[in-house]
Amino acid sequence: MEAVTTDSSAAEEDECSDSEVLCLMRVGRNSDWLRLFDNTEITIGRGVDVTYQLLSPTCPLMISRLHCTFKQREDGHWTVTDKKSLNGVWVNGNRIPVEEAHQLRLGDSIQLGVPVIGNKVEFDYILVQRPLRDIRLNLAKGHREGAKAAHVPKKPKRKLNAEEVEPSTSKPKLYRCSSADKSFAQPCPLSPVKHQQRLSQPETGPSRQVQEVDWPSDGCSTPCDLDNLQMYSQNILMLREQVDDTERQVASLGGEPQRTDPLKEEQVKELQGQLETLRAKMHRMETLERSFSETKRQLEAQKTQQQEELLKKQLEEALQEQKKVIGELALSRQGFEEILLAKNKELEVTKKEKEKARAQKEEVVTQVTEVLENELQCIICSELFIEAVILNCAHSFCCHCIKQWRKKKDECPICRQAIQSQTRCLALDNCINSMVENLSLDMKARRQTLITERKVNRCGVREEGEAVGRPE
Repeated sequence: MEAVTTDSSAAEEDECSDSEVLCLMRVGRNSDWLRLFDNTEITIGRGVDVTYQLLSPTCPLMISRLHCTFKQREDGHWTVTDKKSLNGVWVNGNRIPVEEAHQLRLGDSIQLGVPVIGNKVEFDYILVQRPLRDIRLNLAKGHREGAKAAHVPKKPKRKLNAEEVEPSTSKPKLYRCSSADKSFAQPCPLSPVKHQQRLSQPETGPSRQVQEVDWPSDGCSTPCDLDNLQMYSQNILMLREQVDDTERQVASLGGEPQRTDPLKEEQVKELQGQLETLRAKMHRMETLERSFSETKRQLEAQKTQQQEELLKKQLEEALQEQKKVIGELALSRQGFEEILLAKNKELEVTKKEKEKARAQKEEVVTQVTEVLENELQCIICSELFIEAVILNCAHSFCCHCIKQWRKKKDECPICRQAIQSQTRCLALDNCINSMVENLSLDMKARRQTLITERKVNRCGVREEGEAVGRPE
């Protein structure tokens, strides 16, 4: 029933391959993306009982056994929780508190661990939402295998009865290559000491032989096979010693006076047979040694070639990544240049507008100054009206100026009519004060100085009048 459920869920996933899923996109890589399954708690760490196992090749303790968990809330939002990890979980450059669920949003940067000196953060992810068919090949394995492994039932072990237990009659274990074919099985090779002890055991008759290990016909090579090369060389030396010993025995027997002794003739024949057998064995051992040497050389060359191909592939990937980064930088530079040009144009337009406004203001100030000098200037002191008064003839003067003038003549300085009355004109004073605010600082200071002087003169004259009128 469990297998049927697993198959049906897999079929539903294939049917919904067009739907968008949430995943943690690995920055700078097109693989090892971590998918976030709905209504499932995702665990990440370097331990075994986690959804996704992360192992750092540079710093093994960078990721804790249970580093963090991702969980979907009832409202559909995903959260990440730091499970008291050593190097922490960083969201958008800030380390989140331990054992507190932190809400995630699309586009958030999630970094696991801290950067090693001279390098960037190794496990750097971005929360994205993509169609499943587009990222299927980029997803990391781990959740599906764990799910399938959880459905495999364990078979109970069967206990044997006392009658079923028999003494072991199996043969010694065979040393096998990685191939599953038992035809390549061979006895486990002896160590050089044991092999020498077996060779040194005296044997009578033509049955005196040296143990040898046949080379597998499929050409597979294990570390143990390569280590046997030294043992084969020792076997060849022992065989040569035996050949020399047998040749000496044959020579000693052949050098004795020939007698009709059938026993010695039989010994000579036996020794000659052993000599031929040893020579054949030695030839076979030399052939095996040459084959081992050639195979070892080929394996080393193949290993070097694979390393070169791997380095070449890594270099090509690095170059592609560098080209991609250079292209992105070029696009960014072009965008910044366009923004700078637009800003410069805006600044030029603003500068022109400011210059135009300044020119207009200066022109207005000039016109106002001309109006003030022509129309609002006292004919007596040649200054702007200060406390302007209007005479009965409708001409205007400063209050101080007309008082000083009337001490000499009681007639209008312009039309020569007799002065019958004078009246303060506040509207004219207010108008002049408003226009003076837009004039230069020098004109403002000059006018303020005149006002102060006339107030002082008025106070002095008042004090003198009071002193004259006071009885002695």
